[in-house]
Amino acid sequence: MSLSITSLASIAIDLQSGIAHPDRFARLIRTLRQLLGSDATALLRYEDRQFCPLAIDGLAQDVLGRRFALDAHPRLEAIARAGDVVRFPADSELPDPYDGLIPQHSDLKVHACLGLPLFADQNLIGALTVDGMNPLQFDSFSDEELRLVGALVAGALNTALLMEQLENQTPAAAVVPAARKNDGGEMVGLSAGIEQLKKEIEIVAGSDLNVLITGETGVGKELVARAIHSGSARAANPLVYLNCAALPESVAESELFGHVKGAFTGAIHHRTGKFEMADNGTLFLDEIGELPLTLQAKLLRVLQYGDIQRVGDDSSQRVNVRVLAATNRDLKQQVLAGEFRADLFHRLSVFPLHVPALRERGDDITLLAGFFCEQSRAKMGLKQVVLSAGARELLHRYDWPGNIRELEHAIYRAIVLARAGHPAGELVLEPQHFQLAEVVPQTMPAAAADLTPGVDNLRQATDEFQRRVIVQTLAANGSSWAAAARQLQLDVANLHRLAKRLGVK
Repeated sequence: MSLSITSLASIAIDLQSGIAHPDRFARLIRTLRQLLGSDATALLRYEDRQFCPLAIDGLAQDVLGRRFALDAHPRLEAIARAGDVVRFPADSELPDPYDGLIPQHSDLKVHACLGLPLFADQNLIGALTVDGMNPLQFDSFSDEELRLVGALVAGALNTALLMEQLENQTPAAAVVPAARKNDGGEMVGLSAGIEQLKKEIEIVAGSDLNVLITGETGVGKELVARAIHSGSARAANPLVYLNCAALPESVAESELFGHVKGAFTGAIHHRTGKFEMADNGTLFLDEIGELPLTLQAKLLRVLQYGDIQRVGDDSSQRVNVRVLAATNRDLKQQVLAGEFRADLFHRLSVFPLHVPALRERGDDITLLAGFFCEQSRAKMGLKQVVLSAGARELLHRYDWPGNIRELEHAIYRAIVLARAGHPAGELVLEPQHFQLAEVVPQTMPAAAADLTPGVDNLRQATDEFQRRVIVQTLAANGSSWAAAARQLQLDVANLHRLAKRLGVK
């Protein structure tokens, strides 16, 4: 069997059609899988010494969220280093990155594997991988035929990258996903909400506007701030982080603006504040809604006039700082309640961005689960981490009050539990490895409706309800007792005592 002129022509036509390139690539690899008779096909994009799946066919959906670092995947490294078609022998000892990830053959290892590196002007831009369970599956195709397929796909991928470059109006060296940042973080997802967010980040990153980032705890607001900074003209300068909720009011002014020696008891030397550290760069103020009103006035002055004054210093100095702020609170309501200055709110929210909750992102849950599985696999030195169909269904059913942060922790805990019985390091995560039943869905009425106690067990039912509420609120606030206490309108010491009595601690 070989590829006919008609087959190759159909590939070329698929690639040149006018649909958006993600759809075009998805259709292409479906066509290739049929033509080559493979069990799984994937188109990967190369960047930062790793391969990122753009389109897959025959593989588990979570593969789209995985990022395959060359250092951790010798087969993909071999493809990246090759200048030609790579055929791996059926008895190759190199682990295949897709072992366990072909749904119909999850209990079998890949036996036939082809890799086609994709080049543009001698620069590696991606790869096409073709896998099969039959060791002789691709023997009938010549290298010449496969090279032609690779050339067609490489041309289409390069065109798509150039189009992305023109749309974003970025230099060629910066043609990377908008939410990608140099220190390893990435905004993973293909849902409508996250795609819209990525577009808005691209729009605002190139400006110098202040940005207010809103969203629930754990949705990734800091990641959005990093994406804005890395896409801005300030990217070569510092991004300075400050958590306003962790600031005692007595030292908050010093943290923001610095102090001089002798300004107050304990000020034994000069201190540089966050604004000075961020000069010509970006200052990210997390949980801005927690900033005391007295400091809000001083922050407003910096935003208006660009000058700061160290505590205990009579002179002022000018700084050039872009401010990004984030909050999980409703600042408009805080303004109405007199807890947040209206003029500061308007200064900060010149360009507001909202990060959607995980439960609103549909299939992104699967992609993010795959991303964290691969990340944990590499960190823990495991051979393989696969999500079973039952585990994927469980993750989709769950409400994720703690959002992405909770998902990341849930994946890590599941891997730790699964690894206890599999020292060889080839893990399949099953529903029983996830401890999600401890947190009830976010709808309080449903939780309350489950409690239909008789008079005799009213105290027990009350304790159980309080226990559920505390656990749920902790999860929704990233396990922060202080934040949970604020949401429950309790003193944090009282919350600790109550949790201890109820057995939560």
